[in-house]
Amino acid sequence: MYQSFIGGLGSLPLAKHGKSRTINCENPHGEKGKGGMAESALGPSRKGSPCIRGLAPGSVTTLAEIEGSGIIQHIWMTVTDRTEKDYYVLRDLVLRMYWDDEETPSVESPLGDFFCCGFGRGCIVNSMPIVVNPTRGMNCYFPMPFQKKARITLENQHETEVPAFFYQIDYLLTDELPKDIGYFHAQWKRELITRRQKDYTILDGVRGKGHYVGTYMALTALERYWWGEGEIKFYLDGDDKYPTICGTGTEDYFGGAWSFASQCEGRTVENTYCTPFMGYPYYSHHDTSVHNFYHNDDTLPQRGFYRWHIMDPVLFEEDLRVTIQQIGTCHKGNFERQDDVASVAYWYQAEPHNPFAPLVKKEDRWPR
Repeated sequence: MYQSFIGGLGSLPLAKHGKSRTINCENPHGEKGKGGMAESALGPSRKGSPCIRGLAPGSVTTLAEIEGSGIIQHIWMTVTDRTEKDYYVLRDLVLRMYWDDEETPSVESPLGDFFCCGFGRGCIVNSMPIVVNPTRGMNCYFPMPFQKKARITLENQHETEVPAFFYQIDYLLTDELPKDIGYFHAQWKRELITRRQKDYTILDGVRGKGHYVGTYMALTALERYWWGEGEIKFYLDGDDKYPTICGTGTEDYFGGAWSFASQCEGRTVENTYCTPFMGYPYYSHHDTSVHNFYHNDDTLPQRGFYRWHIMDPVLFEEDLRVTIQQIGTCHKGNFERQDDVASVAYWYQAEPHNPFAPLVKKEDRWPR
C-alpha cells in the first residue's frame, strides 16, 4: 500500500517495505555500509567530506544518480553565505531532476526559487512540502518516485566559484510503487515586464494525465497602487478561450484577504505569514541588493508567495495551462498592470512529458 512507505502519522505503526538510503558527500552513491569513510584531520571517518568544496563556473555536478525503483522522500541543501560579489548565487545555481531514462529534465529551476526563495534572497518558509530554516537551510518533502532511475544535477552558472555546497538526499528503494504513479515536475518562468491585458503564464504545454500541486510566485511591483486583483486560471483538457477554474484575486489564491493589511499604531501594515499549504513568507519594500540612496526607495517592493494544492490537487486528463492576470486597483477602480513576475509550477504527471522551453540566461533571472 502506498501509504505504508511514504510515511504520515497514520501509517507510522505499519511495517515499511524497502531499503533506506542517503546520498551526500559522506556517501555520494548511497551505498550500504559506506557512509562517512573519508578521513579528516581528526582521523578516519571523522567528518572528512561534509560538502562539495568548489563548484567551478560552468560546471554541472551530479548530486545523485540512483538505479532501480524507489522514491526520494526528503532533500536538504544549503550554499555558503552571500557577499557583495555573489549576491545572485541562488538564481545562478540551476537545479535539474531526471526520471528513468529521460534526456530532458522534469525539474528545472534556479535553486532558490525552487525552495520558495526568489529574488536571490533566502527567507524563512514554514510549509508542509517546502521548509527553509535559518540560515537558508532549504528542505523539500515532495515525494519523488521513479521506476528505473533518478538523477539530480546542479549547474553553476555563476561567474565565480561557489566555495562550498552542502546537500543530503534521503530516499527509499522499493519494488512496491504503483505502475500508474505520477512523476514529480517543476518549472521556473519569468517575465521581466508583463504585458497589459495578457495574462502571465505560470505553466503551459503540459500533455498527459496528472495533477497540479503548487505555485510559487515572486512578484516585483513596477507600478503604483494595489497590485493583487489578478485572477488565476486553470485551463483543463481542451479549454480554449475560458478556463474551467478561475479564482477571484491574487491574495485570495494565496489564502489572504483585504490586501494582507492591518492597522498598527495608525499606519497600514502588510502582513507576511507561513502556513502548511499557503503563505507569504517574503516582503521587502526595495531591492536590498543595491546599497545607495537613489536606488533604495519604496517604489519597487518585492513579494514572495506559495500555494500548495495538497488537499485540493487540480486534476487533468489530457492537458493543462495555468495563468494569472496582472490587475490592480486604485481610487479610479481596477486597471491593467505591468509587473516583474517569476514563478515555479509544481505538478505530477505520467511520463513522457513535453520538453521545457530553454531556461533564460542568468542575466535575465537576476532581480531588476
